[in-house]
Amino acid sequence: MNIYVGNVSYRMDDGELREVFEQFGTVDSARIITDRETGRSKGFGFVEMPDDEAANTAIEALNGKEVGGRTLRVNEARPREPRQPRGDFNRW
Repeated sequence: MNIYVGNVSYRMDDGELREVFEQFGTVDSARIITDRETGRSKGFGFVEMPDDEAANTAIEALNGKEVGGRTLRVNEARPREPRQPRGDFNRW
């Protein structure tokens, strides 16, 4: 299951995010999303857990919990919306 983790401390890195979720089961991946230009955290990330039961337990336990001085928002990630192209390229 892919899990969205919001309101993450800007100091948290991928390894720390992984550690938080490993308390509940196996973590396939954990990544903090960063700005392409600055490399700074955007304050959210995604965790992939292969066991849906463990993932749901983690979601219930961590949603609303304070980690690193911030209250996490944790839920199942929704599929990414298709992006609209920038500008009106079909005018010509």
